Amino acid sequence: MKQYTVEELNEILKGELVGSTSHKIDGPEQLEKAKANHVTFIGNRKYVKLWEASKASIAIVNQNLKIEAGENRALIKVKNADLAMAKLLEVFDPGPPQLEEDIHPTAVVHESAKIGQACKIGANSYVGKNVVIGDGVVLYPNVTILDDTVIGPATVVWSGTVIRERTEIGAYCIFHTNVSIGADGFGYRPREDGQGLHKIPQIGNVVIGNAVEIGANSCVDRGKFSSTIIGDGCKIDNLVQIAHNCVLGRACIMAGSSGLAGSVTLGDGVIIGGSASIKDHTTIHSGATVGAGSGVMNDVPAGGTVLGYPATEAREMLKQWVALRKLAKG
Repeated sequence: MKQYTVEELNEILKGELVGSTSHKIDGPEQLEKAKANHVTFIGNRKYVKLWEASKASIAIVNQNLKIEAGENRALIKVKNADLAMAKLLEVFDPGPPQLEEDIHPTAVVHESAKIGQACKIGANSYVGKNVVIGDGVVLYPNVTILDDTVIGPATVVWSGTVIRERTEIGAYCIFHTNVSIGADGFGYRPREDGQGLHKIPQIGNVVIGNAVEIGANSCVDRGKFSSTIIGDGCKIDNLVQIAHNCVLGRACIMAGSSGLAGSVTLGDGVIIGGSASIKDHTTIHSGATVGAGSGVMNDVPAGGTVLGYPATEAREMLKQWVALRKLAKG
């Protein structure tokens, strides 16, 4: 791994250099774990006190924080330490595993499939009938792409992922390990004879836009008779459930273990906190935020924030929590 001087790091970040250090840096690390060869990050006032005891030689810090560099140590002050951290992580990223062969001998690719230029298909992967894969797509080992699916250029699909038939995927997407795209939606009705349940066929598909990232073990179910849609730039965490016929706008975020029931609509830029649950046929309008662990039963207005179970406007819910604490104290 390449080493960098503080001056070289500052040239990358275009920040304000305070102090100096002779140490060269070969990677980033947390404040408490860092050594002299590490750069660390301080984006919040509560972490400033940890800098003195840290062994890191360089800290990337928000420019509004009051902090001293110290002997043989340096600060790089920036507007946003989190964004600067992201930029340096790209610099130090060793890169993903490289597949040596374009198509591994153990991969099965149907003769009707169309594979773009510079693609990689790993061991034991399966590409079905009439699949179209764009240029530069990477399928890591043990990926399944079923019939009539289209995948746009430069998309990366990690091991264990299954993409079901008729799925449409844009460019520059990332699907992490064991993602399920296009499984049957969850639809059942009681049988007329009262003997069990009748399965409702799910004959739609999934349509995913450009630059979508879906975390490990997450599921996006296909529509009942139309499409489940994930808009451009959406970021989906691990262990997330998106049910049949949901529609997500652009740049939505869903944190881990959250879930959408059937036919939920999210506007652009919606944020769903971890473990939140959204009732079927609910609309969360653009720019709204759902707090972690909340249960949304009704529509949420644009730009609104809701908390709790059932979810209520954030300030109102906070008042209720305060009242309950006072009541408990007697």
